[in-house]
Amino acid sequence: MTTVLEFAGVTVRRGGTTLLDDVTWTVEEDERWVVLGPNGAGKTTLLQVAAAQIHPSAGVAGILDEVMGAVDVFELRTRIGLTSASLADRIPRDELVRDVVVSASYAVVGRWRETYEELDHRRAEDLLAEVGALGLADRAFGTLSEGERKRVQIARALMSDPELLLLDEPAAGLDLGGREDLVSTLASIALDADSPATVMVSHHVEEIPPGFTHALMLRQGKVMAQGPLERVVTQEALSETFGMALVLTQSGGRYAARRRAPMRAAL
Repeated sequence: MTTVLEFAGVTVRRGGTTLLDDVTWTVEEDERWVVLGPNGAGKTTLLQVAAAQIHPSAGVAGILDEVMGAVDVFELRTRIGLTSASLADRIPRDELVRDVVVSASYAVVGRWRETYEELDHRRAEDLLAEVGALGLADRAFGTLSEGERKRVQIARALMSDPELLLLDEPAAGLDLGGREDLVSTLASIALDADSPATVMVSHHVEEIPPGFTHALMLRQGKVMAQGPLERVVTQEALSETFGMALVLTQSGGRYAARRRAPMRAAL
């Protein structure tokens, strides 16, 4: 089995703040990970290191058999599919959806003078169909709903046939229907044996799609728990990670969490 991510003691500091603290973590090619934790836990920072967007301040970050600091990150990034709010903000509002997706072949945002083969255009259409967004192909990206944009971004992330797929809070800003549609799409990708290793960042256990296999929990930059989903996503671990007493339920391969009601004093 091929290892796609291998972090050893990865630490990220900015100024006097430690964003990630001594993270050791391994992701194999057939694994689908969810990274859970409260705001400020270091989840997005972890994903930025995995995406070769930032270098660790200490420790070793191995990505796709390369080591950060000893590789051309621009070449490495072409092997990684990424969705994030910051990337979405860079997409021109008037760009056609089909061009948003196909331009990932060159790892660029916004069509310019590059040319694409018919095979590229067919792949872009196939991916849009896979995420349920083929009907949006001739729409301008800026006219899409938040849920539609999320689907298009996932198709774009898959365009280059990446070896690693990174999803930074893909359900953020979606209503209930949009979230459930997206979870269904991500479940289809996760359950496809040909899909790349996947890491998704989320605040909510309700967003974990069926087919995900592992979980990592972060709090204040430190790893609280990691491993197979069924062993890590527990009421106790979740309560410790989020710093409050939580009740966790599971049904049909999906999770739900709520705050535990306080005990009433006996009369």
